[in-house]
Amino acid sequence: MLEPLARIGRDPATGGYVRDAWSAADMELREWFAGEAGRRGLDLREDRNGNLWAWWGSPSRERPGVVTGSHLDSVRQGGAYDGPLGVVSAFAALDLLRGRGTEPSVPVGVACFTDEEGARFGVPCMGSRLLTGALEPGRALALTDDAGDTLADVVAEQGREPHALGRDDETLAMIGTFVELHVEQGRALVHEGRPVGVGQAIWPHGRWRFDFRGRADHAGTTRLADRDDPMVPFARMVLAARTAAAERGVVATVGKVRVSPGNANAIPGLVSAWLDARGADEAAVRDLVAELARAEGDVVAGGPGAGGRVEVREESWTPVVDFDVPLRERLARVAGGDTPAPILPTGAGHDAGILATAGVPSAMLFVRNPTGVSHSPHEHAEQADCEAGVVALADVLEDLCR
Repeated sequence: MLEPLARIGRDPATGGYVRDAWSAADMELREWFAGEAGRRGLDLREDRNGNLWAWWGSPSRERPGVVTGSHLDSVRQGGAYDGPLGVVSAFAALDLLRGRGTEPSVPVGVACFTDEEGARFGVPCMGSRLLTGALEPGRALALTDDAGDTLADVVAEQGREPHALGRDDETLAMIGTFVELHVEQGRALVHEGRPVGVGQAIWPHGRWRFDFRGRADHAGTTRLADRDDPMVPFARMVLAARTAAAERGVVATVGKVRVSPGNANAIPGLVSAWLDARGADEAAVRDLVAELARAEGDVVAGGPGAGGRVEVREESWTPVVDFDVPLRERLARVAGGDTPAPILPTGAGHDAGILATAGVPSAMLFVRNPTGVSHSPHEHAEQADCEAGVVALADVLEDLCR
């Protein structure tokens, strides 16, 4: 199943993937999901937020199911496993259960969440955030992509009803338990010498947009002393974020920058930068952002030549997520075989974390990544480890369905 997926949205020049939500590649991925569901005789549904569900059995409020799955979109120039491995493994685990002659006592579902990465509109886990009410639909619909198109316009172009977006209690009520399998984004399992691990918690994490405003001007005729160049405080912020993160034991990254008007021979008038900050200590993460905002405020007060004005806006925030303790310990016993699987924290956000925050009993399985590299074409998982993940997931689903 990974083979046909590997051709969708792939950049032949880099080997990376570009699978923005609601793009042509995303629609092709949705068709692939529908085809896999149809081949297995599963009941395919799309909820009001564009999330896909393929059911073995008929869930209801009175008879919620056990659900597994992940997402198919990617960060730009991302790898082949982040997201797709969880969806493919979910279908493969169902095949394995049927091959065993398993008759689950509750419905079993495979989920594919929309826009988990947030590559197009800037908010991660958008499908699960809308589903659970963690993201207000009015705010979501007003989000714009790099071309200036709003989410409302984009979903309408794809034949969906924008004003249907929002908390979906009917769908939520059908999820009794959720287990997400994901390639590990790190090397903990390499050090443990184990192919499969279980998620303990997700670090608190967020994204902030810094808009540095200055005055566009000519690069050759404007004296340095007369410039109002927003690139200067932007550069200072990037360096300050690195220093402040190291001091607090957290991580901070500026991975997306937009410069306007973007001429090589002109001083920009606006530099927009997105800061991603994460760490085990929520207070330390928030303190880092507050320090950066205060520092840039001092720059503004410094007057002309220092770099204009700055606006800081929080675009998303996810508090620490501790996965259900009895559930994760149960998974460790079932998935580990003779020795319980290692239980690992992670700094990466996932739809499982959003559902857990909303009160859905949720857990995660991780499959070993030999390089530890993720969000990159170099992301990898060995075939044998992927198969071990499918077996572990099937064992877990079988156990949860008793």
